[in-house]
Amino acid sequence: MYFTDRADAGERLAEALRPLEAEHPVVLGLPRGGVPVAFPVARALGAPLDVIVVRKLGVPSHRELGFGAIGEGGVRVISEDIVRIGRVTREDLAAVEHAEEAELARQARRFRGDRPRVALGGRTVIVVDDGIATGATAAAACEVVRAQGAARVVLAVPVAPPDAVARLRGAADEVVCLSSPPAFRAVGEWYRDFSQTADEEVVSLLAGAAADPAPGRAALRAVAVEVDAGGLPLAGDLALPEGAGAVVMFAHGSGSSRRSPRNRAVAADLNRAGLGTLLFDLLTPAEEADRANVFDIEALAGRLTDATAWLRRRARLPIGYFGASTGAAAALWAASAADADIGAVVSRGGRPDLAGPRLADVRAPTLLVVGGDDTTVLDLNRRAQRELRCENRLEVVEGATHLFEEPGALEEVAGLARAWFARYLEPWGVSAK
Repeated sequence: MYFTDRADAGERLAEALRPLEAEHPVVLGLPRGGVPVAFPVARALGAPLDVIVVRKLGVPSHRELGFGAIGEGGVRVISEDIVRIGRVTREDLAAVEHAEEAELARQARRFRGDRPRVALGGRTVIVVDDGIATGATAAAACEVVRAQGAARVVLAVPVAPPDAVARLRGAADEVVCLSSPPAFRAVGEWYRDFSQTADEEVVSLLAGAAADPAPGRAALRAVAVEVDAGGLPLAGDLALPEGAGAVVMFAHGSGSSRRSPRNRAVAADLNRAGLGTLLFDLLTPAEEADRANVFDIEALAGRLTDATAWLRRRARLPIGYFGASTGAAAALWAASAADADIGAVVSRGGRPDLAGPRLADVRAPTLLVVGGDDTTVLDLNRRAQRELRCENRLEVVEGATHLFEEPGALEEVAGLARAWFARYLEPWGVSAK
């Protein structure tokens, strides 16, 4: 895969990173060349952009061999094994660290000016570079970011050799690399324009991102929450766009959690349409270990009902449900209660049949979305649809399988869900656009 320039690489990388949008990440560019790639990524994800300044600490007798790295905020990551093997004395360590600290401070001031660093504590952080050769700097950056408090570290690059990608999977929680050619010699070979990035360009891009971090988008308030489900605390992520008129709660399916990339991609699409979203874990980690809990639909529906009551106390807005797999059955079961007051339900690749006789009591308008090649589940949805007495529709995404992994399939699901919620939550100002 060839890239026209760093901006082109960033735009293509942004598409691959779309599922992370719902995690409301921070994007960090490695200077200098990583920042022009990171800029379109941050714009596409509506994320804050900052620079990650890292200085490698090299063994005095062999500068290319790093015994550690330092980052802003006094972060230092030291490999005691290399210190021992390289016979680095305490005096050597202090001298090298002192020299690199001065350069670190100079670069940070040069690139960021007087703006404060973007806080990383508890956030998903995407570290972006224009490519990887050995991966030493990228690995150091990931370690520094983690030491600065990041909850999850994703390393994203347009191109890298296969062996480097394999090594870096140990430094980051996830590595996203668009192209990993076996015949790799240099990063620049994969760009038509790989001219050097000037300091001035880095400064300009960072200043522009700080001045207008998400052009054309409503402000999005996203917070990690602890959902009270009948006295049981469940981890969740609540996102409320400015002026949101309704909230969609996500009920995850078997083997999934609030971090489901597919549900997060749909949630991000709904956020852009002005809808709030709550993604939370229906089960605790210990409960997930017992497979039987995943299919206890009545218990899952009870959790969802309790979580709905918690959400109503926190945000007095109309509520819709989006359920996937077994989570769809839980959503329909919960919506069937006489006092449920749920505005609309969408099922993605769901098992509505598992809601059994409760289907006839559902009053919320219900959309069933199934992949055309997911034949068994499609048949189960057709049978379940006959049991529904509420307004309902079955939409088949042609060529899609159960997880909607085919190109464009998940986008079609998001569009259908967005339109359904816009139609039935319309009195509260939700946009279908």
